[in-house]
Amino acid sequence: MSYPELLTPEEKLASAKTRLGIPEIVCICGSTRFMAEMTDQDRELTWNGYIVVRPGVDMKTPHPLWADPEIAEAGKANLDDLHRAKIRLADAVLVVGDYIGDSTRAEIAYARSLGKPVRFTHPEVDPQS
Repeated sequence: MSYPELLTPEEKLASAKTRLGIPEIVCICGSTRFMAEMTDQDRELTWNGYIVVRPGVDMKTPHPLWADPEIAEAGKANLDDLHRAKIRLADAVLVVGDYIGDSTRAEIAYARSLGKPVRFTHPEVDPQS
């Protein structure tokens, strides 16, 4: 008796996206100092038929949600976890901006460890180049 091959969670997700006709998903990464550029890239990608996920919070801009330093620290950790989930969901990653900080460098390494294609608006900042 032969048994069906079990699919990995990643294979199940890819299969489900195909069966449901879900367009390619792109996760935008980069420093939040480039939020305006991320918005521009989001607009262009969306116009061209991609689903786009990206940072939704810029903690460099003051806001009551993260005014308390303790709450801000916990919130930052939650946002980092959420962004890694967006990377897992995505089919590809686009790094925006001409600067790569520690957080973005870690996101790039994470995406590559998952086998996600990573593109750059400024290829010269690619840590692997």
